[in-house]
Amino acid sequence: MEKLKSLFKSKADQLSTEIKEIIKEHGTKKIGEVQLAQIYQGMRGITGMIYETSLLDAQEGIRFRGFTIPELQQKLPKAKGGSEPLPEGLFWLMMTGQLPTESEVEELRVDWSARAKNIPAHVFKAIDALPVESHPMTQFVVGIMAMQTDSIFVKKYAEGVNKKEYWGLNYEDSMNLIARIPQVAAYVYRRKYKNGISVQPDTSLDWAGNFAHLLGFDSDTFKELMRLYLTIHADHEGGNISAHTTHLVGSALSDPYLSYAAGMNGLAGPLHGLANQEVIKWIFEMRKSIGNENPTSEQIAAYVQKTLTDGKVVPGYGHGVLRITDPRFTAQQEFAKKHMPDDPIVNIVWRIYETVPPILKSLGKIKNPWPNVDAHSGALLIHYGMKEYEYYTVNFAVSRALGVLASLCWSRALGFPIERPKSVTTDNVKAWLKGEDSIWE
Repeated sequence: MEKLKSLFKSKADQLSTEIKEIIKEHGTKKIGEVQLAQIYQGMRGITGMIYETSLLDAQEGIRFRGFTIPELQQKLPKAKGGSEPLPEGLFWLMMTGQLPTESEVEELRVDWSARAKNIPAHVFKAIDALPVESHPMTQFVVGIMAMQTDSIFVKKYAEGVNKKEYWGLNYEDSMNLIARIPQVAAYVYRRKYKNGISVQPDTSLDWAGNFAHLLGFDSDTFKELMRLYLTIHADHEGGNISAHTTHLVGSALSDPYLSYAAGMNGLAGPLHGLANQEVIKWIFEMRKSIGNENPTSEQIAAYVQKTLTDGKVVPGYGHGVLRITDPRFTAQQEFAKKHMPDDPIVNIVWRIYETVPPILKSLGKIKNPWPNVDAHSGALLIHYGMKEYEYYTVNFAVSRALGVLASLCWSRALGFPIERPKSVTTDNVKAWLKGEDSIWE
């Protein structure tokens, strides 16, 4: 899509000039302090990278190019007759820093629809080579890896292309990949849960609407849910596993297919994207354990206490950065109030929301007792008949492609170098504490 591509390049050139000036004038200034505990505890809170597309604020939640989720719901273009934002609009915003017009979003929709038509047959054969019982994320990532044979960057790099052209090649790969991802993801779903009966794309639909159609869910409200879901899960600043991994692998000049696949292997972990399946699984296990399909607040509280006593966490609660109820949870709650206020699983989710925070607060050591995005998403999907919660992380992966690949485009356009932080051993640390080593000086 030439309009987006040229606008992105002009924005990147402008920002690149600004960055060079910042480094020239302020490059020796120190930003923050690193504590020894942070080094041992997952680099938590260390500011160590630039990530242009979104920022996570502990008290406000995620902002995409400065816009909160409620603002995006209000300002981004919507499908005809719909009320939820189109993910195409969010991608445009992340790429340019500008809210798109309806015509710009439509141009992007048409472009992605055209790019999605050329998925190599061997991609589906690679997925079919796996046992059907393989986890959906395994099948999905294998499909992405198989598609890497189409990388434009890889071909041109082998020919010796000038490094000034890297950004454009990564842009084309990223656009092709985003366009194709819904079809690969839906193929996995239909293969594993619907006897391998695939659904053909509907090129008249938007990106999220077509994904819903490919999955086999054609109700207008499910399409609206997918538009909301794929927008709010798209990005979460650069420090989370999927975003950081994509950035890290991409910094080695691995192409967007390899970089995105690596990031999604991180998303598949239970401390990241897999948590959304753990939430609904926990709710089902609670109902079975209690022996009540519609547990009371008192029964929920007792089961929460048992979960904590058993040394487990309550899935969907807590967050490494946020200190409020996740605005993405709130957005989904508002959707549920509008479309399914009497749904039994949804009402259990709301009862849990009333019950869990006071219990976690009483422990005195939990910084964030509030729900995150995972606490609500599964209940919405179940309402529409997507009960296969093992698949939910693939939905997350489809959405996350927008943010991590937009950011990857920015990293190449700005010429960011390979990421290579310094590491030390515990022996070094002990010697430094005794004054015998100067590893940080």
